[in-house]
Amino acid sequence: QVQLVESGGGLVQAGEALRLSCAASGRIFSINAMAWYRQAPGKLRELVARITSGGVTNYADSVKGRFTISRDSAKRTVDLQVSSLNPEDTAVYFCNVNLRQSYFDSSGDYWGKGTLVTVSS
Repeated sequence: QVQLVESGGGLVQAGEALRLSCAASGRIFSINAMAWYRQAPGKLRELVARITSGGVTNYADSVKGRFTISRDSAKRTVDLQVSSLNPEDTAVYFCNVNLRQSYFDSSGDYWGKGTLVTVSS
């Protein structure tokens, strides 16, 4: 089995920063892309940032310049540094990892349970 555990969410004031972390564990052979998604109340889940195994990143337009995604492949972690937060960033943030559990398995997407970020004005 694979477990993804997020941490770092919380209640902050507008303009402040947070660092979200996600650690993958369990039966993992290799990890491909790692990403963060978010889902605000009443809205669909959306991609926030993604980083490939080679370190190539892409971001949602709404967070470019404010959020930074990074990964430590040896530790199987992916972080999201979020800054200049505004109330529109309030959402549950989910970690997503595309990985293979063994040499013989195909890749699949796995999700964490999410961590809540609330930004007050």
